[in-house]
Amino acid sequence: QVKMAPTHVLRCCQRGLAWIPVIFIALVVCWSYYAYVVELCIFTIPSIAEKIIYMVFFHLSFVMFVWSYWKTIFTRPANPSKEFCLPKAEKEQYVKEERPESQQEILWRAAANLPLYTRTGAGAIRYCDRCQVIKPDRCHHCSACDMCVLKMDHHCPWVNNCVGFSNYKFFILFLCYSLVYCLFIAATVLQYFIKFWTNELPDTHAKFHVLFLFFVAAMFCISILSLFSYHLWLVGKNRSTIEAFRAPVFRTGSDKNGFSLGFGKNIAQVFGDKRKFWLLPIFTRLGDGLTFPSRLVNIDPEQPTVSLQPEANKR
Repeated sequence: QVKMAPTHVLRCCQRGLAWIPVIFIALVVCWSYYAYVVELCIFTIPSIAEKIIYMVFFHLSFVMFVWSYWKTIFTRPANPSKEFCLPKAEKEQYVKEERPESQQEILWRAAANLPLYTRTGAGAIRYCDRCQVIKPDRCHHCSACDMCVLKMDHHCPWVNNCVGFSNYKFFILFLCYSLVYCLFIAATVLQYFIKFWTNELPDTHAKFHVLFLFFVAAMFCISILSLFSYHLWLVGKNRSTIEAFRAPVFRTGSDKNGFSLGFGKNIAQVFGDKRKFWLLPIFTRLGDGLTFPSRLVNIDPEQPTVSLQPEANKR
C-alpha cells in the first residue's frame, strides 16, 4: 500500500494536468466571446443593424461550437461488452499458461461464437492483456484512458478524451463548428482590423482585442481546416486514424478498404441514416460498435451475411 501511494498520486497529477489543454481552449473561447460581443459589436461597430446581424449569427455558431465541444469531451468512450471478456476458468488458465501457442488456443475457443473478422498481423486473435478482453473489430487499447475503446480513432489532448465510436460524430461536428466560428469571426472582423491597422479608427481599448482577435481566428482556421479535411476524407473512406496508418487484417489478409461500403453508406455509418440530425451533436450513428459491416462479407466464406442497410430502412 505504501508503494501504491506515489503511483496513485502521480496518476491524479497526470489526470489534472491532462485538463490544461481543455482549460486553455475554454479561456481562449471566453476571451473571444468578450472581444467580439463587447469590444467589437458594442464599442466599435457604429451601425445598429450590423450589430444585430453579427450578434445573431455569432451566437448561433458559438452555441453549436460549445455544444459539440462539450459532447466530445464528456461522452464516455464505449468499451467492449461482457461477451468479450474471458470466463473466469479460461482467464485463470490463460494467465498460468506460458506458451503463446497454448494461450492462442484458449482465445480461439473463447472467440468461437464471437463476431470477429479481424486478426493481428500474425493472424492471431486480438487480445488485450491489460483489460483482459478479446478485442472486437476496430477496438484498440488507449494507454492514456487505460481502457479498450470501441472503434478507437485517436486520443485527443484538446478534448482530454478518446475519440471513438461513441463520440466520433461529435468530434467531426466540433471541428466543423469551430471552423465556422473562426471563419465567421475572421470575415466580420477583417474590415475593422484594417481600419485599426491603418489608423482610420482612433486608438481605443478595443484596438488590441480586435487586432488580436483576427490573428487568433485566422491561425485557428488554418490548423482546424487541415484536420477537418483529413477527417472528412476518413469518414468518406470509413476508416479510423489508426486504420489509415495500419490497415486492418482480415481472415483474407490486410485490406485498408475492408470496411468501406461506398461513400453514402460510409457517411451513414458515422452520422446515421436520418439527415435532419446530421448537423446536431446528438448520437445517431448506426450499429453497436462491436460489429461492423464489411465489403469482404461475400469474399470470406466463414463470415455470416451482414445487412449493409440501416436498420431503420428495414421497418
